[in-house]
Amino acid sequence: MSVESVSAEGFARESLAVLANITESAREEVAGAAGLIADCVRSDGVIQAFGTGHSQAIVLELAGRAGGLVPTNRLSIADLVLHGGDDPSVLDDPLLERSEGVAERLYRLAGASPQDLFVIISNSGVNNVIVEMALHAKERGHRVLAVTSLTHTRAVPAGHPSGKKLADLADVVLDNRAPRGDALLELPGGGAVCALSTLTGVMLVQMAVAEASKLLLDSGERPPVYVSANVPGGFEGNLELEKRYAGRIRRTAS
Repeated sequence: MSVESVSAEGFARESLAVLANITESAREEVAGAAGLIADCVRSDGVIQAFGTGHSQAIVLELAGRAGGLVPTNRLSIADLVLHGGDDPSVLDDPLLERSEGVAERLYRLAGASPQDLFVIISNSGVNNVIVEMALHAKERGHRVLAVTSLTHTRAVPAGHPSGKKLADLADVVLDNRAPRGDALLELPGGGAVCALSTLTGVMLVQMAVAEASKLLLDSGERPPVYVSANVPGGFEGNLELEKRYAGRIRRTAS
């Protein structure tokens, strides 16, 4: 890649090429993901979305946003403090996401039902807490949808003692097509700049939600979808939709 490619135009050109490739080549994996999401909604389940670091941006695309499905929870390491009563100082540990036992506590704090779907997002797919969350979910009978970079995960060793990676444990994998290390534009002399996984991850999960909504509509069911709270009646309508999931999604009281 030339120095001229390290520019706004270069990033737009390269990233749009990957997005175009996804729309053509990811149909089968998106269909599989949509099936999991639609099945979860039909069975009165909740989509439990989890990621760490920058992957939380894609979690936000799934959970509790306008145009998104109502039965969704955003799981986070911060739940140890917000819902588990830990001192905020525990979040100062830069290696917390690699510590054993964290995922088990987060899973228990989620209060998941058997029909819930776990959507686990990690570009590398190898951090301890990510793999442990997938293991806990599978052991308890949940379906697991992974969003990860197969290029990256295949290029690095497993970090969990089981030798497993997120992609190994998922029922369906959405490959975000990000390069090893995530950054897209190579710099002269080594290194790279401008991460890709958020753009492609958002595209994939929104495609899956759109296709899941089509499946629900085709079977005569209306998807339970949030309306923006900033349009007339949106806030009130959302509260009505949330009543169905009272105590099961964290935007409602028990």
